[in-house]
Amino acid sequence: MIVGIDLGTTNSLVGVVDSGFPILLADSDGRRLLPSVVHWPSAEGAPTRTGLPARRLLALDPAHTIASVKRFMGRRLAEVDPATRGDHPLAIGPDGFVRIGLGDALLTPEAISAEILKQLKRTAETALETTVDRAVITVPAYFNDAQRQATKRAGELAGFTVERILAEPTAAALAYGLDKLAESSRVAVYDLGGGTFDISVLELNKGVFQVIATSGDTRLGGDDLDRAIVDWMEARLQLTDPGLVRARLLEAARDAKEALSEREEVEILLPFLQGATSHQLTLTQAEFETLALPLVRRTRTHCLRALSDAGITDPASELNAVILVGGSTRIPLVRRFVAELFGKEPDISQHPDEAVALGATIQAGMLSGALRDLVLLDVTPLSLGIETFGGLMNVIIPRNTTIPAKAGELFTNAVANQPSMLIRVLQGERELAKDNWDLGQFTIDFEPGPKGSARVGVQFEIDANGILRILARDTRTNTDRVLEIASAAVNVEDEAVERMISESVDHAFEDMNERIWTEAKLKSDELLPAVDAAFALVGDELDPAEKDTITNAAAEVRAALSAHPHDAQRLKRANQALDEATESLAAMLVERAYARALAQNSPS
Repeated sequence: MIVGIDLGTTNSLVGVVDSGFPILLADSDGRRLLPSVVHWPSAEGAPTRTGLPARRLLALDPAHTIASVKRFMGRRLAEVDPATRGDHPLAIGPDGFVRIGLGDALLTPEAISAEILKQLKRTAETALETTVDRAVITVPAYFNDAQRQATKRAGELAGFTVERILAEPTAAALAYGLDKLAESSRVAVYDLGGGTFDISVLELNKGVFQVIATSGDTRLGGDDLDRAIVDWMEARLQLTDPGLVRARLLEAARDAKEALSEREEVEILLPFLQGATSHQLTLTQAEFETLALPLVRRTRTHCLRALSDAGITDPASELNAVILVGGSTRIPLVRRFVAELFGKEPDISQHPDEAVALGATIQAGMLSGALRDLVLLDVTPLSLGIETFGGLMNVIIPRNTTIPAKAGELFTNAVANQPSMLIRVLQGERELAKDNWDLGQFTIDFEPGPKGSARVGVQFEIDANGILRILARDTRTNTDRVLEIASAAVNVEDEAVERMISESVDHAFEDMNERIWTEAKLKSDELLPAVDAAFALVGDELDPAEKDTITNAAAEVRAALSAHPHDAQRLKRANQALDEATESLAAMLVERAYARALAQNSPS
């Protein structure tokens, strides 16, 4: 038996396939939604509280209670948005990743998330009356490798064997029953949850369910809407020290936001907020939409990019459905925004808080054999490759490649007597290595020899969880070096993922010009010494006019190399002219080498 788990920013759920039907499991009080909140006790030996009891302690004991820990998963300190840090002290662990202070304890986000998963495990085992130790756990589609690995470690700390890390939009599409659409159907999944936003375009074709494009922001969600309401409240209340009551304000903001999904205005009551002072505010639907609109508009660029990547120009006619996932999609403003952007009314037939968990449960059923007849394929959101000679990015696995995936290329030494090769793993969309992200590096040794004599095979493999492994092999000795991108991550903020794609478009012309220049310069650096060496050997045998032609062509290559600004096309033309001018010179060298070989091999 394998359970499906939605480890959410705001709420988490667990489900299982029973008698061929996916069901979500409830706790002893009949609640399926488990608030993703953990209270770490101050007294040694006291129990850890999780879920609703912990959420009630957010306002009473904020120093020992944390919500939205998902935003810290797999992050370095510089990557944590100051707006999401809250009042908890943060530190850097030995592995370079964030540790969170809860009272006197300094904990990893994985350890805190494991407490949520342990509670879900207990819920499942109580409901099923059996031990449960295998799980599928969902993550946002734009989670990088470190965040996926952190999620997997949290599952293992909770006592699970994590069978699959599944993208949330993919899970949601399963829940909506998209496998029952006509062949060659296309669907957009708009997922605005508590802490993350994802947009994915999926295609069903010949029984294969595939994500063909994805984009998103792992720092945009309902929590940001809550903070916008808190800022609005603080501006009106003029509190002397709002930090002391921020947890209560956040709780009131969340309640107000949820109420405004069904009402035109809501009264926010804050009894005894500071000492004996109580407050009452009225927030209207119109005021809330003014606060929310800038945040909702941030999803537009991601949606347009995903549609473009999927080759969709008219979503109203080319998409079979647009589905909404995540509690924040209950907001009327969000639903109107999606309908206008995609040109069609979104499908709201599923419970937005439960769709991801239901899809994870379906995937778990497929892996266990309880459900059949559907294949899930995900994609990698950014290109992966290595740095090659000249500082260029050589793509091994292109962006939006279906995973699991495996690809490789053969490389050689760029200079004579080179004893080793540095394999620098990159992720990004730019032409030059320096403009992409460094995921890790290692060195493979080989026997020194002439230029081009070494043969090193480099293979990239992404497994079904989106985790990358790189193998480099010296084909002469079959010596292997393996790098697993496990705890290493892209050491940049998540917004830079989106910025990377935007910059690749904005700088496409200059990047390509720089690549052409670099490749042409490498060729020039080969040609000029070769011409000089050839002149020294057979230059006296050349016709003077031909020698002048070669000399002038070489001079033009040197002039193009020294020109500022760089003119890639000029250098490329100069190389070609020098190539053509030296054809007879090259033929003479070949004839001389052939004659020398014959002389050496002839009987004395």
